[in-house]
Amino acid sequence: METDAKEEACRCHQKHTPRDEKLKRDLGSRINRAVGQLNGIRQMIEDDRYCGDVLTQLAAVQSAVKAISREVMKDHLETCVVERVQAGDVEAVDEVMALFKKFM
Repeated sequence: METDAKEEACRCHQKHTPRDEKLKRDLGSRINRAVGQLNGIRQMIEDDRYCGDVLTQLAAVQSAVKAISREVMKDHLETCVVERVQAGDVEAVDEVMALFKKFM
């Protein structure tokens, strides 16, 4: 019986969220671009490039990651949160507020 409780606790931390294929492709492309930018920054540092140029590229990556976060948050609000609230789970609002705090 103890094993069942542990498995159940594990599952609640690994929620499954089906996503639209178009959204997954878009997010994947954006993430790949950000990874490419980070690899470029790594090379800039290895090449002893000017600090201002490195910082400009870091700002661009931050902006890209924030854009990805906004898309995921929008999808989360439109799908997961709506479904949970409609099902009567008002704790979803607390979760959203905690997520907003992380991004402010």
